[in-house]
Amino acid sequence: MDRGDFFVSLTAGGLAGVCVDLILFPLDTVKTRLQSPQGFKKAGGFCGIYAGVPSAAIGSFPNAAAFFVTYEYTKALLSTGSSPYLGPVRHMLAASLGEVVACLIRVPSEVVKQRAQVSASSSTLRILSNTVREEGILGLYRGYKSTVLREIPFSLVQFPLWEYLKDLWSWKQGHVVDSWQSAVCGAFAGGFAAAVTTPLDVAKTRIMLAKTGSRNASGNVLSALHGVWKAQGVSGLFAGIVPRISAISLGGFIFLGAYDKIRSLLL
Repeated sequence: MDRGDFFVSLTAGGLAGVCVDLILFPLDTVKTRLQSPQGFKKAGGFCGIYAGVPSAAIGSFPNAAAFFVTYEYTKALLSTGSSPYLGPVRHMLAASLGEVVACLIRVPSEVVKQRAQVSASSSTLRILSNTVREEGILGLYRGYKSTVLREIPFSLVQFPLWEYLKDLWSWKQGHVVDSWQSAVCGAFAGGFAAAVTTPLDVAKTRIMLAKTGSRNASGNVLSALHGVWKAQGVSGLFAGIVPRISAISLGGFIFLGAYDKIRSLLL
């Protein structure tokens, strides 16, 4: 990857991330409140639906930019002299590494955002200062492991499926897919990946919202999943699945379509 490709991936990824996070923020708030341990109504219901949006707005660009720079760089690195049949493996490895890097930026933003979403009366800045004062900088990284454990399986499904669907559509029509076709492929890939990783998303939400010193605050994903299973059964593990699939399908359409379009324009 040369310097031009680097800046194209960074800019296209960052702008696509900002677009999708701000457009779909209300759906994300509803999903978080459905997964909250205090329940949807006590977490705020449909009130203050944009609570926490400053955190999302600030974190969106660097988070998405970091992911796509790592993703494209790793793909280019692994493509040198390798078999075309190993394409899905390259995409899986590139997406996994991209998520590990992006989560270093995403998790602090996500912690503040989700706490604001279930405490609409508190400002984003107050939640940030309270978290740092009570838990230190590491408090902003609570749920890092659970987020990575959610994002890697998600990306292992979404990105190889997205690339495969684009290749299949290109082959069927005899030329490379347009940006809107890439967006459609992104919607299908994102919706499917969202459905199968919902339990991990529930565990991540419970860990991030847990009170300091509680069992979930330790960040143990299996313990969080077990607690949800005992208290609410299968329905608890898939809480918020409808807004999650809706948001990520629409998000996949906007995010991956916008990324392809901006990237092609800049190139």
